[in-house]
Amino acid sequence: MLSSARHKRLKLKSEINVVPYIDVMLVLLIIFMVTTPMLNSNVDVNLPQANAKSLQDKKEPVIVSVDNQGHMYLTLGTSKKEPIEADALKVKVGAFVKQNPEVSVLVAGDRDGKYEGVYQVLALLQQAGVAKVGLMSAPESGKPNGRP
Repeated sequence: MLSSARHKRLKLKSEINVVPYIDVMLVLLIIFMVTTPMLNSNVDVNLPQANAKSLQDKKEPVIVSVDNQGHMYLTLGTSKKEPIEADALKVKVGAFVKQNPEVSVLVAGDRDGKYEGVYQVLALLQQAGVAKVGLMSAPESGKPNGRP
């Protein structure tokens, strides 16, 4: 009888003790939760400048300009720059692009303007069915890129 009781006491357990692993995982989770917000705060973005070549198209591009107040202006081909409202922009540019699918559509935003104005123009052009839109920039000489 004694030997059977001793045999039960010395029997090995085949279980894995996961409590230390859970403790380590919780500590790592807390460390990542604390350090992740610190990685993304106050990121200064200094965009590079490049000497990009201007686009050489056979057709005159459609240019949508946004001034620093958020007002939109449209230049279709060789016509003059004219002020335009959002609904009229969708209709005119959509019709022009349907007639000339190869034409380039460029957006020129004022340097001192809000990004919101350019974003609204991009959304309007997408709603008008424009598949490809380019952004205009001015090189150091002051001549805008996108037009020769």
